[in-house]
Amino acid sequence: MDLLRFTTAGSVDDGKSTLIGRLLYDSKSIFEDQLDAMEESSRKRGDENVNLALLTDGLKAEREQGITIDVAYRYFATPRRKFIIADTPGHIQYTRNMVTGASTANLAIILIDARKGVIEQTRRHSFIANLLRIQHLVVAVNKMDLVEYSEEVFNNIVREFREFASRLDNIVGITAIPISALNGDNVVEKSTNMNWYEGPTFLYHLENLYVGGEENHVDARFPVQWVIRPMSDEWHDFRGYAGRVAGGVFKPGDEVTVLPSGFNTRIKAIHSPDGELAEAFAPQSTTITLDDEIDISRGDMLVKANNPPKVGQDIEAMICWFSAKSMPPRAKLVLRHTTRETQAVIREVRYQVDINTLHKIEGVDTLSMNEIGRIHLRTATLLIHDSYRRNRQTGSFVLIDPGTNETVAAGMIL
Repeated sequence: MDLLRFTTAGSVDDGKSTLIGRLLYDSKSIFEDQLDAMEESSRKRGDENVNLALLTDGLKAEREQGITIDVAYRYFATPRRKFIIADTPGHIQYTRNMVTGASTANLAIILIDARKGVIEQTRRHSFIANLLRIQHLVVAVNKMDLVEYSEEVFNNIVREFREFASRLDNIVGITAIPISALNGDNVVEKSTNMNWYEGPTFLYHLENLYVGGEENHVDARFPVQWVIRPMSDEWHDFRGYAGRVAGGVFKPGDEVTVLPSGFNTRIKAIHSPDGELAEAFAPQSTTITLDDEIDISRGDMLVKANNPPKVGQDIEAMICWFSAKSMPPRAKLVLRHTTRETQAVIREVRYQVDINTLHKIEGVDTLSMNEIGRIHLRTATLLIHDSYRRNRQTGSFVLIDPGTNETVAAGMIL
């Protein structure tokens, strides 16, 4: 079975955790002891119904406040597909957590409270999903039971959201579903309260959505993670380069270029735990041996000459600032990109993005926590990279404070 990674997003109390709890509950993906513990916890809290949000909100502070703070990952499967869910927080001060949870997703669920409609956090999270190249959105209009399952309310919300989404450049598919996570309407089973809705249920859409083709199988990229030298009698002269294929297809006999040195050689063999492979493609982890003895170390990259990556020290990127401390002017940080780590300095903040209007705020020289902007940075060593639009793996990076080792920003190369 194939795997679908999706993330939930939306404002506070839109019902993200309840929706995931309902999905797991109605699809029979909860163990009996989990259900018993959830019922007991709900009873102690004085909740009228079983609080399904307790399945994902595991932190003490989350349960006390009834909100999501950290990203919660849940795994389940149906006969058709496997799923990894990233339940992300809705508070504006946890935007960085939403960026983290959405960074590997194929699909984003944008929850909207039917009583409130499209609000600031709806736009914020939709913009972030677009920035992270998530091509598929589900607009789940929740709490339809509180607006008497009104078709007019649903249509007005969907119309307003589509007007905003038309200004985003990456979203390929938008599917709008009216639901009630609390009561289970259109989550797993079709709702009898909304006969006017003729689309799929939430689970049916997740099971049948086609998300293939998101890996870049054209541009060959193999960042070297580790050099394997067993130094044993059986493998006395073995020198292999281990890593995960970040793009393209590699086969024995292919001519490759080692960057940044620029030396050319051919692939001798591709090894895996199950033996030698006829080819390797993203996102497989393999070990590659070469015909020639070349000085290659962690952080170097094997590529093919027909579609080479960019190699340089000046980088233009969009970043989301994570740290509670604002970005100092011309900040000197550590940049981690694929398997390479280097020092970097932020030369300039080009602009900050007003997420509500998508306008560019120019003339700023810093970014504060959860703010998103475009920067120009310069690295101490050559960076082998693609644009994030072309390859998620070779187009993304994180910035780290060398003094505290705190991850202060996540970046997407333009």
